[in-house]
Amino acid sequence: MAVPKACFLAVVAVCVIGVVIGSFCDFGINEVLANKTDIGAFFATYGSYFSYCLYPAAGACLFVGLREKGKRYHMLAWTLQIVGFFMAVYYSNSYNGKAVRALLGYKAGETSAALSVLSWLFWVVLYTWVPFVMVKLLDRADPDKLIAVGAAILVAGIVADNVNLWLKQVGSRPRYKYLITLDDPISEFRNWWQMIPNLAGGDDNFKSWPSGNMTIASMMFSLPMLTDLFRNRSEKKNLIAFGIACAFVLLYGYNRIHMTNHFLSDVCFGTLITYLIYAGISTAFLRTAEK
Repeated sequence: MAVPKACFLAVVAVCVIGVVIGSFCDFGINEVLANKTDIGAFFATYGSYFSYCLYPAAGACLFVGLREKGKRYHMLAWTLQIVGFFMAVYYSNSYNGKAVRALLGYKAGETSAALSVLSWLFWVVLYTWVPFVMVKLLDRADPDKLIAVGAAILVAGIVADNVNLWLKQVGSRPRYKYLITLDDPISEFRNWWQMIPNLAGGDDNFKSWPSGNMTIASMMFSLPMLTDLFRNRSEKKNLIAFGIACAFVLLYGYNRIHMTNHFLSDVCFGTLITYLIYAGISTAFLRTAEK
């Protein structure tokens, strides 16, 4: 993923260590760190924006790469650019649209439906700049690599999201924010391996493991692959991008525990699973492009 192998192994090692520690100390860690705050709630709602910018960025990679292939690919290029942009707007509105609609004063069946449309336009405006900037920054020397990276990010994002949703049903682990509403929280606490498949159903209180938001946050680890496509690229810039991704993921992980949504092992599993999916898919796509 455009960084030295040691960086990849370090991320995997930190996640594994977090899982091991969480397996023994999950509940105690949350007792110490969990404490909802306004700034934490704001970051929980809008922090995913930075990760979702990668979808229109990936669309831009496909757009530029396919157009360099010739006119017969122009329609496909536009289609995939729109798909990448739509994915960012769709996921943002699905996961965080409720907060935006509340901010606009929308109440289903009571206020104008135009406010709901406006909440969609809010996300459209937020992501509009991404493809324009990416098209300016991308190096057109290797169209196959542009296509491979763009496709890898889009495909890995969809795969990781659906794997996470499936595992939430397999685990059906109670969230900490649900447990603390009970008279005896520790009696209902379950470790990640104590799974009761399909208990969760549609009840969000039983969808703690693995963390879906960390699936979103961990998309940022593909940032070095994008910087590696820029003009005047360098290993140093890729490492800086990797450092930014690490800092963002750590902050996001702390926020999930702090806001009572997840345990440490939930956060580490969500990161590890997503990281491995992105690494595997991007490697497969890039090796094919090289051949």
